[in-house]
Amino acid sequence: MEYLPILVLVFSFLILLLIGVPVAWSIAISSLLTMMVSIPFLPALTTVSQRIGTGLDSFALLAIPFFVLSGQLMNKGGIAHRLIDFAKTLVGSLPGGLALINVIAAMLMGSIAGSAMASASAMGSILGPEMEKEGYSKEFGAAVNITSSTIGLIIPPSNVLIIYSLASGGVSIAALFIAGYIPGILTGLFLMLVASFWAKKKGYKVGKKSTLKEVGSTFIKAFPSLTLLFVVIGGIVGGVFTATEASAVAVLYTLILGFYYKEIKIKDLPEILLDSCGTTAIVMLLIGASMSMSWVMSFENIPQDISNLLLSLSDNPIVILLIINLLLLFVGIFMDMTPAILIFTPIFLPIISELGMDPIQFGIVMILNLCVGLCTPPVGSVLFVGVGVANTTIEKVIKPLLPLFLAMIVSLFLVTYIPELSLWLPRIFGLI
Repeated sequence: MEYLPILVLVFSFLILLLIGVPVAWSIAISSLLTMMVSIPFLPALTTVSQRIGTGLDSFALLAIPFFVLSGQLMNKGGIAHRLIDFAKTLVGSLPGGLALINVIAAMLMGSIAGSAMASASAMGSILGPEMEKEGYSKEFGAAVNITSSTIGLIIPPSNVLIIYSLASGGVSIAALFIAGYIPGILTGLFLMLVASFWAKKKGYKVGKKSTLKEVGSTFIKAFPSLTLLFVVIGGIVGGVFTATEASAVAVLYTLILGFYYKEIKIKDLPEILLDSCGTTAIVMLLIGASMSMSWVMSFENIPQDISNLLLSLSDNPIVILLIINLLLLFVGIFMDMTPAILIFTPIFLPIISELGMDPIQFGIVMILNLCVGLCTPPVGSVLFVGVGVANTTIEKVIKPLLPLFLAMIVSLFLVTYIPELSLWLPRIFGLI
């Protein structure tokens, strides 16, 4: 039966998830069961195990533990406070000022730390109580924090962009990094518009206007943190070092910064390193299992079958891209971002190549799609962190989340159908 491997893969994976098997093991077991459609158990088991190991044999993946460690150092190193103070002087006097501060600070923190969960935790802990004190509802504050925290995954440096580069067969990491800026900033602006409108409608308090001196003072305090962006991205684009080498530079820089701010002490380092190792282990297990599934799908010709099926539905690129977006939005609800990128990139890349879409643009579109999934149940990790930090429930947060979801989806469709939003900057820098 032509579609038997697809059916085995999909149904076994969904059943394993529903009965509570961890995502990484669900991916590995469903890959094994799919492989057994074609070959006996022992060769299938050996092949899947081997592919989990070889899937991690990549120089680019060395960047991930370093960026995870630099994110942990930033989270503990007092960077969030300085970014919030700087954002406060910029937009604190506008309608919904504290919500706008959350968005800008989360964009800056996320782009520096490269972690949506670190950003949600830091921003929620610091800004959440302050927003409540100023009369903002706990649920609205949590909704803004949850959605804005995902933007740092689009604005570089970003681990998921490195993972997409690996899954796509070597799309330039530097080009992907530069391509993320305009879509990330655009998404942030849409979130700020919705948050400002909602705050004005609810009559939330407006802060006092900052003087030029206050703006300058907070900028100077935040400047060492912001400099990391220029060091990392400038070094990659300028050819000074690779993305992997840049991640090591980021660790060294953030460690020095933590000591400079006097927020990190020698005695804090074992805990920071242990937390980083735990996060890295989880990510790497997901990557290894997902790479094995990607190989099994390729072996069983699943990407080609799905490609033929989608292209047989319509020859209109607008319709095909709409279907792909809807599928990715659905996938994001049920699957974590890392395995989703590794599994679905090989499936959709031949289709978008057939349509003439640049793989760099598609990478940004895919990650924007999956960012929405991070904010939705049942596996939305950022949603759970944001709700937990705010000490509220998912049911109460859903209402203020909906208009912010809409803002993210509008941005997604603009980036999908206007290629220059993601390709203009890489062209300017001569990366494509």
